[in-house]
Amino acid sequence: MPSSPQHPAPMPKNLSGAEAEDLALYREKFRRRLPESLEELHGPIQGVVELPLHMAWSGTTSYDMSKPRQRMGLYRTVLHEGLRDDLPRYLNQDLLLQLWSVLHALVGRTVRTVWEDTFPQLASRTRAAA
Repeated sequence: MPSSPQHPAPMPKNLSGAEAEDLALYREKFRRRLPESLEELHGPIQGVVELPLHMAWSGTTSYDMSKPRQRMGLYRTVLHEGLRDDLPRYLNQDLLLQLWSVLHALVGRTVRTVWEDTFPQLASRTRAAA
C-alpha cells in the first residue's frame, strides 16, 4: 500500500526513537512540497534554465535542457532543493515521467520514496525499467 499521511512508509529497522522521528520529519519536509498532481508540472523542456540561489546554492545554476546530463542534474537539484512553488515552474510532467527510470536512482531514498508513494505512475516506471 502506498504511504500517505495516514499510512506513512515503513521506517527502516533498528532505528532509535530519535532517529525514526528525524526520518519521519525529513520525509514530511519533502511530502509538503509535492504538487497535488503531476499535471501541475509545466516546466521548460528546452532552452537554458537558470535556477535561483535557494536551489542551486552549492554548484551549477545554469542548465542546458538539450544536454542529457545537465537536464538530469537540473531535475535532481529541483527534486532535492525545490520548494512547493518551484516544482511546477522547473519540472515538466512528461519529462519527469520520461526521466524517472534513471532519475530515481540518482535522488536520495527519501525523495524517491515520497514521490513514488504519492505518484504511483512514477513507481510503475521504476518497476517497468527493472
